[in-house]
Amino acid sequence: MRNKLNKFLLTLATAIQSGKIYTENHPKYSESVKEAFISLQIILQDEKELVLGIIDKELAWKDEILFDLSQKLKSFIIYLESRDIERICFLHGLSQKELSKFIYFLSTPKNQLQKNIQDYLTQQRIRHITAGKIRVLADEKSQKDTEPDNLLNHYETSLDSLSKSVKKMLNSEEVDYLDLRFNILAVMENFRGNHHELLNLISLKKKDLMTFIHLLNASILSMFFSSKLGFSKEDVLDIGISALFHDVGKISISHKIITKTSKLDESEFDKMRSHPVHGAKILLKYKEDMGILPAVVSYEHHLRYDLKGYPKIIYPVKPHIASLIVSICDVYDALSQRRTYKKDYPPNKIYEIMNNGKGTLFDPVLLDNFFKIIGVWPIGSIVSLNDDRIAVVRSINEKDIFSPKVEIISFEQKGETIDLSTNDKSITSSLNPFREGKKYLDCI
Repeated sequence: MRNKLNKFLLTLATAIQSGKIYTENHPKYSESVKEAFISLQIILQDEKELVLGIIDKELAWKDEILFDLSQKLKSFIIYLESRDIERICFLHGLSQKELSKFIYFLSTPKNQLQKNIQDYLTQQRIRHITAGKIRVLADEKSQKDTEPDNLLNHYETSLDSLSKSVKKMLNSEEVDYLDLRFNILAVMENFRGNHHELLNLISLKKKDLMTFIHLLNASILSMFFSSKLGFSKEDVLDIGISALFHDVGKISISHKIITKTSKLDESEFDKMRSHPVHGAKILLKYKEDMGILPAVVSYEHHLRYDLKGYPKIIYPVKPHIASLIVSICDVYDALSQRRTYKKDYPPNKIYEIMNNGKGTLFDPVLLDNFFKIIGVWPIGSIVSLNDDRIAVVRSINEKDIFSPKVEIISFEQKGETIDLSTNDKSITSSLNPFREGKKYLDCI
């Protein structure tokens, strides 16, 4: 029975992922639902019902806590809890159509849902599934404390998952790709429209995690950018995973070389420049699960648009568009990382630096589109205006990337919204949220 249960839960998690990518009538979604239905029917042949619970973030079945399976499906459990689901009951007589509608409900972004799970099941006449919470929380405070929709909590969870996956790769261990893919799907959903504020305010002081922070940030930016360019959900996810592992070769290189402040000697420099090739070799070992794209992006992300980067290639072939996207997001995040112990570049300086590489380092069309989407002054930036008022950037003006819409947050004048493209006000500088801008964080 444990093996049957294990197979059903894995196919259920896969079907939910599929529903996040494809429409309800798409053949690939239908196929994933069919696999989950078949594995569930095998269980219901011998059982009148299958009742699953989540207790303290562990899967429970009958009187048994499924510790091994809970570890494997950690992201799946967190996802169900985020939908206020702690108990699911599948009854004998369940149809594939009922299961399909239930799974598609679970696949829908939470901010798009207009009904809770039980109301939905009743409306859709799904009679062989019940789902909901095991208990009602005592008060609003405890509910707020356990609510997993907090962005920083999601970021910390994703960072933990990433670091574990990379370390497993470096040790040539098996990576749980199902859990990783589910986690990145959650990242794509949770940070959509919120990534600017998140990247501006993250402050993780653990220096040993800086590389992982950069990888996750590059993944978030790459998924946001590629989705705005019109890529399908499936392609956005593949680009996000490729960005997540683009620097795995660098991580495997001696920490001493990476953090060295003095000039690298020739042998150290050669070793550092070899990290794209080394990373591609590592990722090729996982080609069966991840596909070829992560290895390609790892190999190409330092090639440059004009192919004058590294590694040196014999036959000049334009880098894959995913590599060109990740390259832009990689450099942007590296320049814009704000840490209490690191001097950062102001947004307008970052634009100037990257624009100087247009047509050489970066694809000119992609770079122009990137800043049309991100803006010179990203959403969430705390800025000073030419009338000495302090504001926060609220939206980007694609026709004039230097003149976004801002909201005044100066304590005595806060609340006014100004479109800088339609008046004589302009941004003179940005305020670092860890230094001079810190006192305004509560106003954002």
